[in-house]
Amino acid sequence: MFAFKSLLVTVAISYVRALSSSLQPVNVNFGSNPTNVQMFVYKPTSLATPTPLIIAMHYCTGTAQAYFSGTSLAQLADQHGFIVVYPNAPTAGGCWDVHSTGTLTHNGGGDSLGIANMVRYAIANWGVDATRVFATGTSSGAMMTNVLMGAYPDLFAAGSLYSGVPYGCFAGASAWSNQCANGQLIQTPQQWGDEVRNGFPGFTGTRPKVQFWHGTVDTTLYPQNFWEEIKQWTNIFGVSQTPTSNLSSNPQAGYSRSSFGPNVQAILAQGVGHTVPEHETDTLDWFGLTALKPGPQPVTTTGGVPPVTSTSESSVPPVTSTVPPVTTTAPPVTSTVAPAPTEATAAHWAQCGGIGFTGPAVCAAPYTCMVANPFYSQCL
Repeated sequence: MFAFKSLLVTVAISYVRALSSSLQPVNVNFGSNPTNVQMFVYKPTSLATPTPLIIAMHYCTGTAQAYFSGTSLAQLADQHGFIVVYPNAPTAGGCWDVHSTGTLTHNGGGDSLGIANMVRYAIANWGVDATRVFATGTSSGAMMTNVLMGAYPDLFAAGSLYSGVPYGCFAGASAWSNQCANGQLIQTPQQWGDEVRNGFPGFTGTRPKVQFWHGTVDTTLYPQNFWEEIKQWTNIFGVSQTPTSNLSSNPQAGYSRSSFGPNVQAILAQGVGHTVPEHETDTLDWFGLTALKPGPQPVTTTGGVPPVTSTSESSVPPVTSTVPPVTTTAPPVTSTVAPAPTEATAAHWAQCGGIGFTGPAVCAAPYTCMVANPFYSQCL
């Protein structure tokens, strides 16, 4: 046991030494910051120029330092030459304000305004490429990622969020919403889309593309939030809720990746609770930074966000070739699943079926197992 612990310490020390730089606090006035969000940055020794920026946001009870050491973003920053900013939530519990009117409104206040001004400061002072600014986060950080995608679409090119909820789902006077967390806030795609559009009324620019991950047995932020996110962002981009492609066992066994055109991607993790582990290289691929290397970068002349070169989307086979259309294999959402005989029952909101699912297929009375797609059915 002692030898094993020594090995872990050695590995940890080796990882720290492998980094070209270190996490540093940014003790400057970077703009309006009404809730006193702290700013930390990891800036590699060698940068790509102009330099992409990733905002990486921690979970509840977490810190900027914990997210820095608990993910591989800093190591990837060394490899690719981008900067990572790790905001630190101002609340004692480490949760982000994703509920107040201010934080949900463009330049309205709350934690989101402090983070937005970190981005503006980085663009003005660090040579950051304004067309390649991204956000990612876990749990509460995932919620804040969605907030930034909605309230500040002028600043971000894309987001990748792990185990979050739709934009505006927690809106209200309280910092926590049981209704949202338990997957009981059900709205139409138009209603969810309006939540986002109301975050920045009148915005007519290019919206950031969004990728989200969720586990099927998440009992902190129930998986119904995954389906509500699909409603929200497909509405924002004006595309169908029927995926243009479905990939099983992608990026690993038990995961399924659904794409709704080039701007919305949803990954469901079978049997995974709260939270889905970060897949940083996949997120980097979604951001189009996989091929990035330190040094001068080609100058784009088209303006706005450069074309997406993400291999996760470009490598998806056409629906008409090897991936059959979902509409020919998936039963209507309102149909029911004929459950296999079993003595166990699934509770309200729990998963009850889908490709690869091995749990109870019978719902506790009076709930019915409803099909959402070939990979997921839920007791409703």
